[in-house]
Amino acid sequence: MEGRVLVAAPHLFSQPKFGRGCQVPGRAGRGGRSEGRGDTGQSDWPHTQAGGNPNTFLLPPRCHPTPRMAEAHQAVAFQFTVTPDGFDFRLSREALKHLYLTEINAWKKRLIRIKNGILRGVYPGSPTSWLAVVMATVGSSYCNVDISNGLVYYIQKHLPERYVPYQTPQTRALVSMAIFSTGVWIVGIFFFRQTLKLLLSYHGWMFEMHGQTSRSTKVWAACVRLLSSGRPMLYSFQTSLPKLPVPSVQATIQRYLESVRPLLDDKKYQRMEILAKEFQDKTAPRLQKYLVLKSWWATNYVSDWWEEYIYLRGRNPLMVNSNYYAMDFVLIKNTDVQAARLGNIVHAMITYRRKLDREDIKPVMALGIVPMCSNQMERMFNTTRIPGKETDVLQHFNESRHVAVYHKGRFFKVWLYEGSNLLKGSNLLKPRDLELQFQRILDDPSPPQPGEERLAALTAGGRVEWAQARQTFFSSGKNRAALDAIERAAFFVVLDEESHSYDPDNEASLSLYGKALLHGNCYNRWFDKSFTLVAFKNAQLGLNTEHSWADAPVMGHLWEFALGTDIFHLGYTETGHCVGKPNLTLTPPQRLQWDIPERCQAAIESSYQVAKALADDVELYCFQFFPFGKGLIKKCRTSPDAFVQIALQLAHFRDKGKFCLTYEASMTRLFREGRTETVRSCTNESTAFVKAMVQGSHTKADLQNLFRKASEKHQNLYRLAMTGAGIDRHLFCLYVVSKYLGVSSPFLAEVLSEPWRLSTSQTAQFQIGMFDPKKYPNHLGAGGGFGPVADDGYGVSYMIAGENTIFFHISSKFSSSETNAQRFGNHIRQALLDIADLFKVSKADS
Repeated sequence: MEGRVLVAAPHLFSQPKFGRGCQVPGRAGRGGRSEGRGDTGQSDWPHTQAGGNPNTFLLPPRCHPTPRMAEAHQAVAFQFTVTPDGFDFRLSREALKHLYLTEINAWKKRLIRIKNGILRGVYPGSPTSWLAVVMATVGSSYCNVDISNGLVYYIQKHLPERYVPYQTPQTRALVSMAIFSTGVWIVGIFFFRQTLKLLLSYHGWMFEMHGQTSRSTKVWAACVRLLSSGRPMLYSFQTSLPKLPVPSVQATIQRYLESVRPLLDDKKYQRMEILAKEFQDKTAPRLQKYLVLKSWWATNYVSDWWEEYIYLRGRNPLMVNSNYYAMDFVLIKNTDVQAARLGNIVHAMITYRRKLDREDIKPVMALGIVPMCSNQMERMFNTTRIPGKETDVLQHFNESRHVAVYHKGRFFKVWLYEGSNLLKGSNLLKPRDLELQFQRILDDPSPPQPGEERLAALTAGGRVEWAQARQTFFSSGKNRAALDAIERAAFFVVLDEESHSYDPDNEASLSLYGKALLHGNCYNRWFDKSFTLVAFKNAQLGLNTEHSWADAPVMGHLWEFALGTDIFHLGYTETGHCVGKPNLTLTPPQRLQWDIPERCQAAIESSYQVAKALADDVELYCFQFFPFGKGLIKKCRTSPDAFVQIALQLAHFRDKGKFCLTYEASMTRLFREGRTETVRSCTNESTAFVKAMVQGSHTKADLQNLFRKASEKHQNLYRLAMTGAGIDRHLFCLYVVSKYLGVSSPFLAEVLSEPWRLSTSQTAQFQIGMFDPKKYPNHLGAGGGFGPVADDGYGVSYMIAGENTIFFHISSKFSSSETNAQRFGNHIRQALLDIADLFKVSKADS
C-alpha cells in the first residue's frame, strides 16, 4: 500500500478535492483561522492516478480529480510504500524547503505584530524615550544626585541575591536604576496618554469661527501637537480617543422637537410635544440609566447596535438598499487595456493592505492635529458578509493570498503572491504579472458551468432566501470549497464585458456608469464581499461596497491611495501595458468548480428576478455641475456643505411643494469606534429662507440675511453631531434598550418609523494628499452614490470636487409618482444658481 503524508501548516495546504459522494466537510474557522476548510474548489487539484500496483492507494471511484501531477508531487513532503520487506520512504526536499520558508514568513508576521503591539501600546513613548530616562537616572547617580528619592536603593536592597548577574554591587545598581527608570517611563506614558485623552475631549475649537481662534484653543492645539508628536502608527491613538458621550434625554428631546417643527402643523406638533413630555418624564429615565451603564464598559455605546440592527439584521437585498458605489477618475485616462489597469490597481490595493497590516498608514487627522478613529479599517480586506435567516454575520480572515474574479459567467481564483496555491511565496506579484493573470482569464474560452453564470444573484436577492440556499446547497463538497475561495478572498474582482466612462458632452454617460456600478446586471457583482472592484472593458474602474463593515470615507481612503499609486507611482508603457516583463511560468488562474442542481438553479433564478425588479425600478441621474465649485461658495462666506444642503431644501420644495425629513450623514470618528450621526438638515431657518425665495417678494438683503442664518444653523447642527450631541443615535439606542426591557414607548416607536424622504451624503476627497489638486486639476473622481432610502424619496450624494465643479448622484424609484431623479437634478442646478446670484458672484470672480 502506498500512502502520502502532508506535513504542513493548515494555512499552507488545503484538503484534496473530492467528488460527489466522497466529501470531507471542514470546519468554518472563527477569527480568520483556517480550520480544515481549504481552497478546494479549483479545477487543478493534484491527484493520484490508478496504476498497475495493486497496493496503490486510490481515491474512491466517484471522485474526479484533474491531471496536474507536478503540483501534487511538490505538495507531498514525503511518501511511503508498504512492501513485504517493510516501509520504503521517499523524502521531498523541495516541499520541506517550502514548508520551512512558509513558517519563517509566518514567524516574521508574528514578530511584526508583536513589535507593532508594543510600539502602539507605549505611544506616545518610544524605546528612545525609555533609553533617555535610563541614561538620565544613571547619569544623576554618577553625579551623586538621587532623583529617585531613595527608590533605587530600595529596589537594590530587595533584589534576589542568589542570582549570579546581581552579585557585583555595580550590576545590582544598574539593574535597580533600569527598573526604576522603566517604572517612571510607564507612569509617564500613562500620564501623557490620559492627558491627551482629556485634551481630545475638548471640542470648543470646532465651534469657533474661521480666523477667530481663541487663546485657549491655541494653547490646546499646542499641547495636542506636543503630545502627539513623533511618528504615530495607524492605531497609536485608539486608546487615547475619548468615548462617545451619552447626551441628556432633555437635550435630545428638545433638539428633536425643534427638528420636526417645520414639518408638522400646530395640531400634530402639540401631539408630539405631549408624547415627548410623557416619554421624558416616565420612560426615559430608566432607559437612560441602562444606556449610561453600557457607555461605561463599552468602547462605544452606539456602534455595535448600529452595525447589528441597522445593517446585519436587515432582510432586504443589499443591492441598491445598502451597498454604495464609487467612481474612477473621470477626466483623465492613461490606458485602454483592461487587464493592465486592473493589474496596477490590484497591486496598489494589496500594497495598501500590507501597509495596513504593518500599521504604516498615518492616522487621519482633523485640522492636521486631531486624530480620528481608525477602527473601521481593520475589516477592509479579507472580509465577507455571511447570510443568516435572522441576522447576518461579518466574517474577517486574518490572511488572504488571493482574489476571486468573475468574467463571462465564470469564477476564477488568482493568487497574489509568487508560487502556486500549494507553494506559497512571500513576494507580491508585480503589476505586469497580475496583468498577465487577468489577461489569461479574458482569453479563456471555456463556458460557464450549469447554474454558474447567475450564481452571484443569490447575494443580490433576499437575505433569508440566500441563507437557506447557502445552507442547503453550499455546505459541503465542491460548492462549499468554491464558495470558500470567494468568501476568503482579499476582495472580489469583476472583469466586466461592458464599457463605461464619463463623456462631458454626453450627460447620460455618467448615469449609465453609476447604474453599472450600483447593481450591474444583478449577477456580476458579489454584494457580500467588503468591496467589489469592477474593471470595465475600456479600463475604467469602480467600486461596489458593502456598508456594514465601514462607512464611505474609510473606503475612500483606500480608493484615493490606489488611484494615486496607479498614476503617479506605477504608470504604464507607451502601449498601455503595465511596466516590466511578465513571468510566463506563473501558475494560471484556477477555475472554481461548482455542482449546482436544478433546485439551486431555481433559487438563483428567483433571487435574480427579485434583484432585477429592484434594479429596473431605480432611476439614477448623475451630472457634473459646471458653473462653480468650492471657490465661489467661499466668497459667499459660508461652508460649502451648508450651501449645498440649503440648495437641496430649495430644490426639494420646488420639486414636491413641501418639506420633508432630511438625513445628512456626519461622522463621529473623533470618538473611539465612532461611525456616523444624522444631521437633520430641514430646519426652521432653512425653511424660512426657502419660503422667502419662493414667494419672491423679499429684498436681496433680506434673503441674504435669511440664508446666513440657515447656514449658521446647519453648521452648528453638523458640529453638534460630530461632537456626540446628535439626536438620532441616542434615540435609536434608547429604543434598543426599550426592546430589551420589554418597555413600550409610543414616542420612540413613532420617531423610529419616520421615513427619510431626502437622504443625503457628501463624498470625502483628498484625505491622504498623494498629489496637489491645484497642480493636477483634472485628477478628479466623480464621487459615488447609493439607492433611495424611501420608496417615494430621493437619495442624493454629492462631491464638491475642487474649486470649480460639483458632482451629483441622485437616485429615486420609477414606481413612485412623486419622484423623478432628473427633474430633481434640474431643480438642484437652478437652486445653486439662484443662491449664488443673491451674492452677485460669478465664476470669473472666484
